[in-house]
Amino acid sequence: MIKILLLSDTHSHMDDTLLKYVNQADEVWHAGDIGDLNVTDSIKKLKPLRGVYGNIDDDKARLEFPLNNRFMCEGVDVWMTHIGGYPNKYNQTIRDEIHFNPPKLFICGHSHILKVMFDKKLDLLHMNPGAAGISGFHQVRTMLRFVIDGDKIKNLEIIEIGKK
Repeated sequence: MIKILLLSDTHSHMDDTLLKYVNQADEVWHAGDIGDLNVTDSIKKLKPLRGVYGNIDDDKARLEFPLNNRFMCEGVDVWMTHIGGYPNKYNQTIRDEIHFNPPKLFICGHSHILKVMFDKKLDLLHMNPGAAGISGFHQVRTMLRFVIDGDKIKNLEIIEIGKK
């Protein structure tokens, strides 16, 4: 059983509130638009981190993190990317692959809109944690927290960390 903290779109912002939630997780996953790598360095000092780079990330982030990160977490096939789209509207750069070989859990960021949806056609769970940073049009900073236990995704929680 692994407790995951999922965040995205920090845009170089890190604070004590974010770090409090990092400390409560077993692993942290960052779905891109990291900004300054001090954000991910702060997380990595505390917990294991998986991530992808986003459209605002520079060459340093692109050297450290992939565009797409597909991995197994216990018995769950996970695919994380920054600009992924939504069920029935996946980004055209991944559309064929996701239809041919769908993961069990598909994660993206980019929109700054927290959304969790089940894609019945592909039998996958789609998650976008919204934005944990203070840059962008969103009004409330958000993240997701959940547990992966074997091949089950459980105990999903929305974390609102206040107005930006």
